[in-house]
Amino acid sequence: MLRYILQQIKITSHKCFGKWFAKNVVEETIDLDALAEHMSTHNSPYSKGVIKGLLTDMIGCIKELLLEGKNVKIDDLAIFSLGIKNKEMALKEEDFTMSKNIEGVKLKARATGDLMSKSLNLEATMKKATFVNGKLTTVPSNSGNTSGSGSTTPSNGGNTGSGDNTGGGGDNTSGGPVED
Repeated sequence: MLRYILQQIKITSHKCFGKWFAKNVVEETIDLDALAEHMSTHNSPYSKGVIKGLLTDMIGCIKELLLEGKNVKIDDLAIFSLGIKNKEMALKEEDFTMSKNIEGVKLKARATGDLMSKSLNLEATMKKATFVNGKLTTVPSNSGNTSGSGSTTPSNGGNTGSGDNTGGGGDNTSGGPVED
């Protein structure tokens, strides 16, 4: 079950200043070692070590292929690709230089199959979090939770298109849409 808290946008220049939105609560981050351990408990004939070795090799190969200019699609996970982080635009083509205009590269991942938003929305259930990291969450008197039980299954929430989810998280300070 996904838990969420309500947060208020406090950036005065934001178009949604003062409004409230739901933000998911992340319980913990699972590293590669823990993922391998978890996978080995699912009736797998492979040990944690074999699974971790395979995943480690897969990550290295994905990086190698991306740096060769290829995209890598893993069905029901994501299409991985690289994008360019630009510093600033050049006024003319002949004024463009890598050092002046390119900051670096970024990893992009677009969900595919079972991990696409439309598939996740069918399976996700949500509940408003009462405690996060042992602390009581603050709840305004009218929190917008109208389900009664505090648990809902979204019918069509979030980004349900096949858009390019290239963001890297953050604190929603850019003035753009608020989503998590």
